[in-house]
Amino acid sequence: MPTQANITVKKNDGITDILYTGVQPSSGDNVPAIWKSLTVGSAQAHQPELRCSARGLSGGKREVTWTFSYPSIATNSTTTLTSVVFKEFARATFTLDPQAPNADVNETVAQFMNLLASAHAKAVTQGMFGPT
Repeated sequence: MPTQANITVKKNDGITDILYTGVQPSSGDNVPAIWKSLTVGSAQAHQPELRCSARGLSGGKREVTWTFSYPSIATNSTTTLTSVVFKEFARATFTLDPQAPNADVNETVAQFMNLLASAHAKAVTQGMFGPT
């Protein structure tokens, strides 16, 4: 089981890095590990957040769920207060069988995560409709 570490990814421009800092490791099943982009916004509610939790299922299977929220913030020109006006949300859930060969589990996870990171999957999701 890996320990929590900071994660650096590319922003939408494909050039700029953004750091997600591990702020809370998981203490066990159903307790998420939490990462936040601490360089965004002036309050915790303004920071994008990644969570990962795992739990056991019947038949010895394991479920790993990743969730991500990205707040859109705006400053009121009259009051100068900054607040969250929208919040985008994403989720990916894996149901994995520990009895399956490690190579197959590893390949499933790698290919799915890489497919989601592909330019095509990004474009389709940013367009908000299924490809036609």
